[in-house]
This record gives sequence, structure tokens and C-alpha cells, in this order.
Amino acid sequence: MNLYDETRMLLNQYGLKAKKKFGQNFLINQDIIDSIIEKSEITQNDVVLEIGPGLGTLTKELLKHSKRVIAVELDEDMCNILKNRFDNGNLEVICDDILKIDLNEFTNKYGSIKVVANLPYYITTPIIMKLLESEYKIDSITVMVQKEVGDRICSTSKDRENSSITIGINYYAKPKIIIDVPKENFFPSPEVDSCVIKLDVLEKPPVNVKDKDKFFNIVKMAFSQRRKTILNSLSSSNYSKEQVANVLEKLNLDSKLRAEDLSIEDYANISNEI
Repeated sequence: MNLYDETRMLLNQYGLKAKKKFGQNFLINQDIIDSIIEKSEITQNDVVLEIGPGLGTLTKELLKHSKRVIAVELDEDMCNILKNRFDNGNLEVICDDILKIDLNEFTNKYGSIKVVANLPYYITTPIIMKLLESEYKIDSITVMVQKEVGDRICSTSKDRENSSITIGINYYAKPKIIIDVPKENFFPSPEVDSCVIKLDVLEKPPVNVKDKDKFFNIVKMAFSQRRKTILNSLSSSNYSKEQVANVLEKLNLDSKLRAEDLSIEDYANISNEI
């Protein structure tokens, strides 16, 4: 039975439909699932955190290739399906909101973990930043996201796709797009294409900043008014235009540059000098 038929069968068996409020679109291409498993580089020694497992299509393969799978699912109907489908002592199903869970319980118990997931698109960025900012013991994060979001996360400086999330993620991890996934590979088919990105979590940030909160505040200020020059976007109640101009001049940065023109090193240098 192919994945499309299996998905339809499971939904019919439990009298369910994909729920828009949970952003449910089920992956129905086995080749893509196999590629996710391969490129995530999980082994029989790994504990894997899967977020939003849904019907368990990816879960099934993760259980074959890892030591243990912790599946966090918000939809109670999907939680029941997972528990019924997999009578496996290596699967732990947690029916809860991933944004409300303290993952230290698992990283303290198992050591480092790997994240492999088809993320709910409406909360992709909050989930990724929670995983990174909380400094859990995570080796890598391999997740399905909207293509537009993946392009933004993996963009470089002087790229119009560059954004605050680009800088934020690059502070914690090295991101790359590993698989492109057209929308036809889901049921029901979403309106947008997707991609799988892999974030290799860094042992330490690629830049040295004196004050991390100030660094991220500078980045947020710059991109919140990205149509403005960096001089104008950083001039606020906290920093005068003269103060910002002096810092940019000292760093040999053109005051007419815009937020997307600066690299993570530039933002680190500005936050250290201002």
C-alpha cells in the first residue's frame, strides 16, 4: 500500500480529516521520507525528538533507525492513533504543546538528542528558536518547513531574503537546505512548496558578543524597519543618530546600508561598540 492510500485509510478508519487549525498536511512520498532519514544521519544510538508526528508516517521510519523516539503531538486524536499504531517500548508519545514543554527532562535523561520533524508551519520559527535559545543538548535539527521560510533561514548576507531569523539561527547553528519538497507530495496539498532544512548546532557562536541580549536587540531593531538605512533604523530612544553614525564610521560600514546588507559579524561588531 502506498502512503497516499495508507493516509486515506487511517483517516477513514478513525473518522478524521486533516485539521487546518493544526496545520495538518500529511507527507505521502516514501522517497522523501527515506531521504529525511538518511540526511538526518540518525543512528541506532540516537534519541530522536519528533514534533508534530501526526499519523506517524515519519515516526514509523524513525523507530527503525534510532534508539528511542519522543513524539510530541498537540492533537489528541493523532496521539491516540500513534499509541494504537505503534506498540513499541521505544516510542514515548507526549500529547502537549511543544512550546510549553521543558525539554531538559529528556536531554538530562538521555544526553544529547536529535530533532527530526515535519513542523506545523504556523509556528515554525517559535519552535526552532525555542530549541536553539533554550540551549538544550541538541546535536542537529532536521525539519520540514515552508520553502519561503527555508530560503530565508539559509540565506546569506547581502541577500534580499536575509532577515532577523537568518541572523538568529546562524548565531546558534549552521543551516542548509537538504531537500526540496513540492506541495504535491502532501495530502491534502498545501498552497505552498516546502523544503527540509538541517541545522547543525554549533558548540559555540561564530561571533563573540559582549552582551547577547543587546546583540539580538540590535538585529531586531534593524530588521523591524528594513526599508530604512541602518543609520536610521538603529537610531532610537536607546541610541542617538550621532552615536550610531560614530560606531558605523569606526567599523567602516556605510551608513546607507540596509539591514539585509549586514553580516552576522557586522551585527556583532555594532553591538560590541555601541
